[in-house]
Amino acid sequence: MKKLSIIVPCYNESKSIPFLLDRFADVIDQRNIEVVLVDNGSFDETRAVLEALLPRYHFAKTARVEKNQGYGFGILSGLRVATGDFLGWTHADLQTDPSDVIRSYDIITKSPCAEKIYVKGARVGRPLFDQFFTIGMSAFETMYLQTPLWDINAQPNVFHRCFFEQWINPPHDFSLDLYACFMAKKLGLKLVRFKVTFGPRQFGSSSWNSGLKARWKLINRTVSYSSSLRKSLPS
Repeated sequence: MKKLSIIVPCYNESKSIPFLLDRFADVIDQRNIEVVLVDNGSFDETRAVLEALLPRYHFAKTARVEKNQGYGFGILSGLRVATGDFLGWTHADLQTDPSDVIRSYDIITKSPCAEKIYVKGARVGRPLFDQFFTIGMSAFETMYLQTPLWDINAQPNVFHRCFFEQWINPPHDFSLDLYACFMAKKLGLKLVRFKVTFGPRQFGSSSWNSGLKARWKLINRTVSYSSSLRKSLPS
């Protein structure tokens, strides 16, 4: 078994993948880590790029989702084939550096009670509008779910396998980050945050963040899912 499995969902990320793999190779070194790159129903050259490049990287393997069923579904597909004692995920778009995964790994493995730790980034260096959006969503979730929640979509996320094994019906969309944070709080895990630089996307464009209309859709989906999470709170 690997010590850490990090899942990277790739949806039309053929241009990012070569740089992503090279960067992981730089930072993993001799650590017992596997990177599971999930072709999450891509319709660009992602599949071909993965097939061509993965044999060059001893730490990498892939999982394929034939038809995209959401960001969360891609991550869950990777988690189910991962072999690590510790699990987690980050993005493929290079907005956060793969070295942040190593920082997360070091934090959790140095903890005296690693099974009760959830390590998550806290984004810095973002545009002002994005910061205000995050503040608003975080304040809403904190009040609505009666649980302190902040910068829910920050990367990376790393935790012990036993936490993942307690999940029940996790969502298949972008609400997976919210679900994981909420469950960590509900199950009494200590949430450890550290600053990660969040830069501009290196290639292509976001599959969801395409303007105010897209953000409004995200808000509606998040509020809807938050309602179902709230129902799970003890009365």
